[in-house]
Amino acid sequence: MGIIEKIQNGVVDGVKSLYGADFQVDKVPVSNTRKEFEGDFTVVVFPFTKIAKQPPAKIADALGNYMVTFVDEITAYNVVKGFLNLVVSNDYWINHLENVFQNESYGRLPNKDEKVMVEFSSPNTNKPLHLGHIRNILLGWSVSQILDAAGYDVIKTQIINDRGIAICKSMVAWMNGDQSNPEKSGMKGDHLVGKYYVEFDKAFKVEYLDWQSTTDAETEYVNRKKAVQNHEEFFKEYKNQYFNKYSKLGSQAKELLLKWEAGDDDVMKLWAEMNSWVYKGFEATYTRLGVDFDKTYYESETYLLGKKMVDIGLENGVFYQKDDGSVWIDLTDRKLDHKIVLRSDGTSVYLTQDLGTADLRYQDFGTKQMIYTVGDEQNYHFKVLFETLKKLETPYADGLYHLSYGMVDLPTGRMKSREGTVVDADDLMNEVVGEAKKGTAERGDISSYNTEQQMAIIEKIGLSALKYFILKVNPQKRMVFNPSESVDMQGNTGPYIQNAYVRILSILRKAGDLGISENYKNIHHLEKELIKKVYAFPDAIDIAAKNHDPSEIAGYNYELAKMFHRFYHDLSIIRAESPEAKAFRMKLSMAVANVLKLGMGLLGIEMPERM
Repeated sequence: MGIIEKIQNGVVDGVKSLYGADFQVDKVPVSNTRKEFEGDFTVVVFPFTKIAKQPPAKIADALGNYMVTFVDEITAYNVVKGFLNLVVSNDYWINHLENVFQNESYGRLPNKDEKVMVEFSSPNTNKPLHLGHIRNILLGWSVSQILDAAGYDVIKTQIINDRGIAICKSMVAWMNGDQSNPEKSGMKGDHLVGKYYVEFDKAFKVEYLDWQSTTDAETEYVNRKKAVQNHEEFFKEYKNQYFNKYSKLGSQAKELLLKWEAGDDDVMKLWAEMNSWVYKGFEATYTRLGVDFDKTYYESETYLLGKKMVDIGLENGVFYQKDDGSVWIDLTDRKLDHKIVLRSDGTSVYLTQDLGTADLRYQDFGTKQMIYTVGDEQNYHFKVLFETLKKLETPYADGLYHLSYGMVDLPTGRMKSREGTVVDADDLMNEVVGEAKKGTAERGDISSYNTEQQMAIIEKIGLSALKYFILKVNPQKRMVFNPSESVDMQGNTGPYIQNAYVRILSILRKAGDLGISENYKNIHHLEKELIKKVYAFPDAIDIAAKNHDPSEIAGYNYELAKMFHRFYHDLSIIRAESPEAKAFRMKLSMAVANVLKLGMGLLGIEMPERM
């Protein structure tokens, strides 16, 4: 039982003894004592005024006396208005430290015997992974690690969009171009296919510009202008009209898509080959990021799955059919609108596919909790999906969660895939590692190591900078990623926290044997603050898991590192005032290092031993 639970139980026993009334343990409000007051934890006594029929200050004083008398861990108290501040014994904190400093599973919560699936990454095979994917991947991976530490059985999945008109565009550009491959071009496969996608768009723009001077363009302009009033929607529809009716490149792409759907041997062979290049490229990026998946789904295998669910829903009155044969669902009672699930020609839409994929995952793993890591531009889609699955009365409908996140910009602005202005994941990793290399060279701290050892350390620093800078921001907030700021050794960054860890290892190497700390009882307030912060690590995991928010862990790690730096600055460790104090501070430093390593591990960040 933790100290907060002991305090809550002590308060309940006190209320029963003093006032003859029962009170629920989990309803006793306990928080950390504010820094300006003496104490470790504060109990709010206002909920007991009706029971005791006394002023809050008098209740607090009576409960404080009871706690000091009957709860061994409480040594003193003070009352500030209706707040009871309790002082926890030094022995309690010292004993807790013994359970932490070498415990590699510290912070893990009891097994919940519940499965949860986390979907993340889920890229398209027409381009490499980019900065937007990086935020998605890091969020999904970190949430999966946090949920695992919180006691869940976690299944990590992705669904790859390996079909559709965008992939066909890359294939058309390859067929019309140099028809290269990764070996001949010397490019990563995903970069090569992405290059063809950009080439298609460039050629399409030239073709589109030439068409503007034709009479067909004038006719379509007039017709679209009558049909679509919104300026932005007009140009979108106008361009789509050109792609669908007049463009030679558009015709080629659509013909390829029809052949793919018909299973044409040559088209399927090229499609499979180009996708294989992309998968190898993705895998290299994932490996460098330290990410893996338990199961990968492919849209080419799942896009037809939802049709059976639509048939069942039609029979049960969940869906309705219009005169043109299309199938819809009415979600107006859920404050949404009418959504199509099957087109009039019988083809499915994204919603249909997602219905089928959710059901397949339940069949595969029996998980009733599924977390979808997808950008906030899809917020409405997931509301529709979840409400549709509820209307279908699926057994997992109440366990679905959209881990929505904001867009990532660079200091130079937004990115566009088709124009080739996207900063891809590999280049971004190279850039932050390059920034880390510059900073390391300036300090010269690892100059005595060979080149391979230096690069291994620099890689850990650079990837720490990237991962931490993104994960320290609440997922729902839009953010700007600045590579040079991310490696700052003095700010709220990954390298700053790594530096605290490395400093501790350096101290321990210099200090030698641990020594005996049992006789050290009169701990300094900075030592106590540090132990209390270490004590709070399991709570940080619990909060982060409940909120699906890695920034909770990032913030905890930063505060712990900052507190250690202050402790290190104000109190001597190696030259402590006594052997007992030295041994205790070494043990406390080891505990901090252990928790920093565990906490950063939840963000997917490795800790170097030197930097």
